[in-house]
Amino acid sequence: MNLQIPRLVLGRLGVAMITLLIVSAAVFGATQMLPGDVAEILLGQAATPEAVAGLRRAMDLDQPAIVQYANWLYGLMHGDLGTSYANSMPVADLIGGRLLNTLRLGAVTAAIAVPLALALGISTAMFRGSTYDRAISAAIIAIISVPEFMIATLAVLVFAVWLKWLPALSFGDDVQSIGEMLRVFAMPVITLLCVICAQMIRMTRAAMISVLDSPYVEMALLKGASRPRIVLRHALPNAVGPIVNAVALSLSYLVGGVIIVETVFNYPGIARLMVDSVATRDLPLIQSCAMIFCVGYLILITLADVISILSNPRLRK
Repeated sequence: MNLQIPRLVLGRLGVAMITLLIVSAAVFGATQMLPGDVAEILLGQAATPEAVAGLRRAMDLDQPAIVQYANWLYGLMHGDLGTSYANSMPVADLIGGRLLNTLRLGAVTAAIAVPLALALGISTAMFRGSTYDRAISAAIIAIISVPEFMIATLAVLVFAVWLKWLPALSFGDDVQSIGEMLRVFAMPVITLLCVICAQMIRMTRAAMISVLDSPYVEMALLKGASRPRIVLRHALPNAVGPIVNAVALSLSYLVGGVIIVETVFNYPGIARLMVDSVATRDLPLIQSCAMIFCVGYLILITLADVISILSNPRLRK
């Protein structure tokens, strides 16, 4: 019994590693199918065939795809992300500062989204069927129905163009004070909150309602326990697993949402770097950025899975 939990956790980590290996093959294959020849793009239209062939040999692009994939995967496993085709700089140096900006944006969003969504999800479950519950549910459906790029565009029109309260572009590395930080992060964070909060509130509400309908909660209610005591003492501890899953799944939406947000607001993060690198067919940079997003997604999902196993004995069977 004591070895059951470590065995299950190691099993989940093993599945995550196998998934990451499959994802790496998919990322490499997808980048190989990008249209255009990297050497021709870098040398320009006036390049001779001999110069193009020489550059392809210098970048090992004349090697079979399986050999290129093996070399790239070997480099990743040893912490070598390769060299950028467009800038001739180590990919790790190009990604370093951009990754920090993206993590900063994600941390600010998560710090606001998680407590806000949990409070709204739990409170709507407690007052299920009330006017408050119906109003929050209607607002969530309205937000989910609007794609994030539309929310970002509307935010620019309202707050930057009409009201002139906030800048239309967000340069995260120009922050010198708390006031500037609020102005820079306001619209990207609001957009991302609309993306992840709605899903998190819905899943948290559903998890809490499932627990509140349990027989032991009804027994506690018959014994005269107050509603706050029932929620905090009986329902919430048993809903930790589903709620953590809801939080992790919702935060994983940041991966997709941050690409759109950084592009719309010209935010200097890793997603914007990946979008720019697609235009120059900078394959090592595209592959490294994509793998960082995939690793972040897998970490969130695996962490939620492990916490669910630890919090729910039925999942250990």
